[in-house]
Amino acid sequence: MVTTTAYSTDSRYRTYPGDGYDGVVRVSIDGFYGTGTLLFDGRAILTSAHLFEGRAGSASVTFDTGSGTQTLGTTKILPHPGYDADSNNDLAIAWLSETAPVAADRYDIYRDSDEVGQVFALSGYGRTGTGSTGATSPDTQSPVRLKAANRFDADAATLKSYLGSGMAWTPLAGTQLIADFDNGTSSHDALGQLMYRHDTGQGLDEGLIGPGDSGGPAFIQNEIAGVASYIASLTRDGIDPDIDRLTNSSFGEVAAWQRVSAYQQWIDQSLRANYAGAPTRPEEVEKEVVEGSSGTRYAYFLLQFTGVRSDPDEILSVDYVTRDGTALAGSDYLAVSGTLNLYPDENQAVIPVEIIGDSTPEPSEYFCLDVFNPEGGSFGEGVVKLTAVRTILDDDGWLG
Repeated sequence: MVTTTAYSTDSRYRTYPGDGYDGVVRVSIDGFYGTGTLLFDGRAILTSAHLFEGRAGSASVTFDTGSGTQTLGTTKILPHPGYDADSNNDLAIAWLSETAPVAADRYDIYRDSDEVGQVFALSGYGRTGTGSTGATSPDTQSPVRLKAANRFDADAATLKSYLGSGMAWTPLAGTQLIADFDNGTSSHDALGQLMYRHDTGQGLDEGLIGPGDSGGPAFIQNEIAGVASYIASLTRDGIDPDIDRLTNSSFGEVAAWQRVSAYQQWIDQSLRANYAGAPTRPEEVEKEVVEGSSGTRYAYFLLQFTGVRSDPDEILSVDYVTRDGTALAGSDYLAVSGTLNLYPDENQAVIPVEIIGDSTPEPSEYFCLDVFNPEGGSFGEGVVKLTAVRTILDDDGWLG
């Protein structure tokens, strides 16, 4: 990935197994590649729609984790139906043909709308280089996953209001976040020069996306806040902050990420529509799940809301977190925590938890899911938390 302030061999830009980036993946199709991120359900990859535009064949997804390198196929690609030539709605979801490696990080999406002004971590497999030279590594170089930092300076539609026809595309308001590549000087502070959003960068940690980083994540608090979409070299009224006047991910250029919080309903409901065997009624809920001998399988929790919403046109949300019983997170199941949204006209949804398969004989074990902090509705008078239990059934010959 990423062009960086110093050379890409600097250890500050490397990602190592176990340091939180093992769910950032390489997505390949028809001889091209980009980057993607494993979502919280462990089956789907969030990436960019433009990676698949005009390309045939099935995509493959490569994981680099502490357990090694593994490449999986995909069974379905879903570009956002509103994707257009102005890079609006540039998102896609790819479903894996097998379960993701247990060692791969799973990520929730950032759901607040306060991204502008926040520092984020970006990661990807794109071409490397420095801010002074731009992306200079050859296309034949084996892709390496790197990381860097930056700050979301503005909404892309706000930049359009400053540049007018000097910006040849029209971003939809509220859907794209932009950041520039700073080298610590005001003369190459692109968004300071172009729209008075002054910030001279994150020092040596600063970086920008390059070719091959499309679809890669921008993380805030380890949640996916942005999906890398494009870079641009822009001018206004004779002001040209780009250090070399080439669109090559160098100092003074601008990059855009699709704003994930603006697409949370599309992401959530797309995932829910593709959960195999998910219960839709209480009598379909399986409270005991067979462990299996490898990979992961789902234990589903069905959340139904039967009360009165504060506003039927607003989102109803709850927070959730798994809790150990005799089953232990990391060895028997993968811990999850996050926020579940029920959208207008939606009164139920499932929360999937991945059960880890193995061939070690052991007794059946259980774990819990706690649901709390309802917003936009309530559990009922005096009820502050709901708890459900799932039992993991061993199928490896335990006798006891």
